[in-house]
Amino acid sequence: MAARDFRALYERLRSAAARSAVDGRPGALSQLTPERVLAAVADVRLGRTVSLAAPIETVPGPDDPEPAVHRMTGPAPGDLRADGLHFATDRFAMNVHGDADSHLDALCHVVFDGELYGGVPASSVTAEGARALSVGLAADGIVGRGVLLDIPRLRGVPWLEPGDHVTPDDLTAAEAAQGVRVGPGDLLFVRVGHRLRRTELGPWNAATARAGLHPTAVEFLAARKVAVLGGDGNNDTAPSAVEGVAFPVHVLAIHALGIQLMDYLRFEDLAPVCARTERWSFLCVVAPLRLPGATGSPVNPIAVL
Repeated sequence: MAARDFRALYERLRSAAARSAVDGRPGALSQLTPERVLAAVADVRLGRTVSLAAPIETVPGPDDPEPAVHRMTGPAPGDLRADGLHFATDRFAMNVHGDADSHLDALCHVVFDGELYGGVPASSVTAEGARALSVGLAADGIVGRGVLLDIPRLRGVPWLEPGDHVTPDDLTAAEAAQGVRVGPGDLLFVRVGHRLRRTELGPWNAATARAGLHPTAVEFLAARKVAVLGGDGNNDTAPSAVEGVAFPVHVLAIHALGIQLMDYLRFEDLAPVCARTERWSFLCVVAPLRLPGATGSPVNPIAVL
């Protein structure tokens, strides 16, 4: 995609988002009205919960050179043999925006042309944290109707190979094949099979090679007024489809439309349940950590079927 075509798409989506803005929370979360949350509850039929997160990595790998650190801080060795009350304690730290662990990108995550989403100056992101558009916008959680579109299933393959793109036609074809339609306020999850490929073939440097959405697929998100986008990869393809822009889907979704992203989720438990029940929509509950000023958060979305 030529740089000028990307810029035209960006301006078109940004203008459309401004015209369709809804009073309430900044960005696409405003599409999650109480009525839509209540309607999502009707998708619960089995009373079964399924995590959409991958286990957090603590061992270095080609896609995770700086993994999370989990350290036990207690009890002291002597406490294990002593009488009375003692506590097991630990400490946890991670690089939120890595290429292995499941996480949510806040609206302050993407700086483009010196601005954040909605024209907020990039200078609002300081060494002390973001003063605007942080993960705090989702402090009360994100709850709504989740929809899983399984692109490898559509194409009859176990996964998409790194560098492959999910197109708008793929998304509409998956809807038709699965008997579901994405609508306003939905949490859209797009499976490319990244996790299954990683499990079967081992990790690789996903920063340089991964499957994801083609930038034109973001027009689908805008047209359907999606509230949140989640993928089992980075949502962006690598190498990038746009010259000079490394993460075009992040720019278009977060910066132009105000859609928060969830990257590196895991759908290998959810997809078989959806296929067996022939139901690809579900209640979804996302509870990011309350980290004031943070650009994102580790996340464990729960599908309730």
